[in-house]
Amino acid sequence: MGDLKGHVALITGGSSGIGAATARLLAGRGCSVAINFSKSRAAAEKVAVDCKSAGGEALLVQGNVAEDTDCRRIVEETVTHFGHLDYLVNNAGTTKFVAHRNLAGLSAQDFHDIFAVNSIAPFQMVRAAESHLRARRGSVVNVSSIAGIYGTGSSIAYVASKAALNGMTLSLARVLGPEVRINAVCPGFVEGEWLQQGMGEAAYKAAQDTWRNAAPLGTTNKPEDVAQSIAFFLTAAVNVTGETLLVDSGMRLAQPRAPHKA
Repeated sequence: MGDLKGHVALITGGSSGIGAATARLLAGRGCSVAINFSKSRAAAEKVAVDCKSAGGEALLVQGNVAEDTDCRRIVEETVTHFGHLDYLVNNAGTTKFVAHRNLAGLSAQDFHDIFAVNSIAPFQMVRAAESHLRARRGSVVNVSSIAGIYGTGSSIAYVASKAALNGMTLSLARVLGPEVRINAVCPGFVEGEWLQQGMGEAAYKAAQDTWRNAAPLGTTNKPEDVAQSIAFFLTAAVNVTGETLLVDSGMRLAQPRAPHKA
């Protein structure tokens, strides 16, 4: 990944985890970054400071990507401030931790809420940004999950939402080309507060140990590891579109059953 000065990236859910790591990485290459957040302003402000210290410009854009009006406003604020848009990273995500065997633990509303952020929001963001991305021959990365490949994860609703996102990535690749590339990354176990708080400390540690013992590389992901793959798709993979990359330390070769919160 070379010098990205003059390029602009918009990252949804950019205040923590993979989104924050991606913002810092791109900013370190001179890219200007628009950091979308929903509620965590203090965390987003810290990421913006880090990005500026790394050498990039940063803009904070608050908004709920589950709302189409917010998606359109987020894009327009970004373009108004920076003048154009080269990269879109659909990273915002949500879930509900429910053991798969507990079918009564998920309501129709749970499915609606999870799909609104994990599946519908990326479509709305792409639709809002399409003309700007075409003008710059830009690139999109959808942050999905191996849950959408393996059928395991925090809940059945989450699995379904990420599988939908993977399928949508294929469809969008067909219609956005040749001007715009779009790909998806599917991380495995990602270390951090999101999983730790959702699973609980004991289940988190057990899952982490399971993954490290089973994965051929013997590792779990840090957010920065996934950010490297996102940056590759955005900037270097110029002849790649419609692909889904598993960032899972080779776990697809083992596919263990990670413990779920009861």
